[in-house]
Amino acid sequence: MTYEKKKCWSILLRLYHWAFALSIIALVITGFYINSPWTNTLQEGSASFPMAWTRYIHFVAGFVFTGAVLARIFLYLFGNKQERILEHLPVTPRNIKNLGNTLLRYSYIQEGHDTDRLGHNVLAGLTYVITIIAAVFQLVSGFYLLYPELAVWEGWGLMIFGSQQSARYVHHLLMWWFMIFALIHVYLVIWNDVRRPEGLVSSIFTGDKFIHKA
Repeated sequence: MTYEKKKCWSILLRLYHWAFALSIIALVITGFYINSPWTNTLQEGSASFPMAWTRYIHFVAGFVFTGAVLARIFLYLFGNKQERILEHLPVTPRNIKNLGNTLLRYSYIQEGHDTDRLGHNVLAGLTYVITIIAAVFQLVSGFYLLYPELAVWEGWGLMIFGSQQSARYVHHLLMWWFMIFALIHVYLVIWNDVRRPEGLVSSIFTGDKFIHKA
């Protein structure tokens, strides 16, 4: 077989991906600690002050997470063909067909691959759209918890989440979505890369994928 190298992902998409992934790792680790600190509480009166440092890292990672989400929303609107939102939603006959074929392939019912598609399959793309929507709620709830005294966040926060405690509960639940999503995402990326040598893993570093030439 011969393969042709094609540009797939822009530099902004790749920067978004790694900022999103690394910020989630930092947010999950620090979030677990903030929710249930496991160090001796007497250390809070010492120079190490672990909760303050943990909260600081959490907040910095939260701003990185927010920047990544805004970058992805921008790419949904103004990115290349593979990055725009209409390529990810089952709203056209081509995309609906791809969604069905992907489900059959992941179920080991059908082999094959849609040759007219360079970017994500629709199942993956739809999952990413849902994840970005969840990320918007996550960052809004986070800013509501961080700045409860600001009128704008208090107004929107009360309207969307209700009390601060309700927002904290939603914030914690959504964290589990990102953890589960990350595990499934890594598994399926490796699964696809093993089954079809398109350079799926390397593409998020280089931006290039390899398409089979008939």
